[in-house]
Amino acid sequence: MTGNGPGRWTIRDQRHDPALVEVHLTPKDLRSSMERDVRTGLTSSPKRLPPVYFYDERGSRLFDEITRLEEYYPTRSERSILDRNAAEIAALAGADTLVELGAGTCDKSRILLRAMEATGRLKQFVPLDVSEEVLTEAAGGLAGEFPALAVHAVVADFHRHLGVLPRSGSRMFAFLGGTIGNLDPMQRRRFFADLDCSMDPGDSLLLGTDLVKDRSRLVSAYDDAAGVTARFNRNVLHVLNRELGATFVPEEFAHVASWNEGCSWIEMRLRSERRTTVRVEALDLDVDFDEGEDLLTEISCKFTPDGLDSELAACGFVTQATWRSPADEFQLTLATPYC
Repeated sequence: MTGNGPGRWTIRDQRHDPALVEVHLTPKDLRSSMERDVRTGLTSSPKRLPPVYFYDERGSRLFDEITRLEEYYPTRSERSILDRNAAEIAALAGADTLVELGAGTCDKSRILLRAMEATGRLKQFVPLDVSEEVLTEAAGGLAGEFPALAVHAVVADFHRHLGVLPRSGSRMFAFLGGTIGNLDPMQRRRFFADLDCSMDPGDSLLLGTDLVKDRSRLVSAYDDAAGVTARFNRNVLHVLNRELGATFVPEEFAHVASWNEGCSWIEMRLRSERRTTVRVEALDLDVDFDEGEDLLTEISCKFTPDGLDSELAACGFVTQATWRSPADEFQLTLATPYC
């Protein structure tokens, strides 16, 4: 580990010299963010928590199980678009660097990287995620799979650290999985504005969005018959119990998924089945829940193609091409900034 200035470190993987992991979020940073988010969310009216805290080891396993459920179409729909159209996407983008925001284990990245490699232009991959452990493992694996590829992973928060991303080459930013839908309209405007400021002429954005469709199809994707999503939703309470010394009884909170027609988003909530007081020891905080009171844990916005084009245009982007899955359930959009 070598210093690179205040609060910034780089770690070189000795097994694969091209793999580099640059850390801008330490465990202390993540802990401070959790404490701030939980205090703010549990003292708000209505109560809410950001969905990032779903994803401890157990939550990640449960989400992986969700992606294989019949009801949950977004993951396989997006992958089908990538499988069919990655070569065209790579050719239109003309990039030599892939930057993936919220990269995780980089599974979908491989499809784009192979397509970009086939163009003869691929030079660098820059995955960004909050988990140092996951990115370090993924970076080492990718450096082995693509020996000529420079892998420069960045442990960071895309809400705060877009400005630290390496600016060399012609970059395609990939923001996949419909993750943009977890941001409300104001948060999206802020994100797109920050992204626009971080992009150079010749850069592009590949954005994955879930589309508005039949209400029952949407709700069942977030409330499956096997109850996997319910366990995933309640897992955030297990996380708070373990990390912050909270006293939630997860079984006393019902999983609720509903479609908000006015906002065009799915809401996932945990509904208290009795009046209770939860202690959060690490915050010295007592939180009262009434019977039937909801804790909002996630929104997942759904888009129309025209509405998305308008939103991107208002934030400084021009839509260059779109690709949709069968039955028009999911869309990938390639856009470029006004420059």
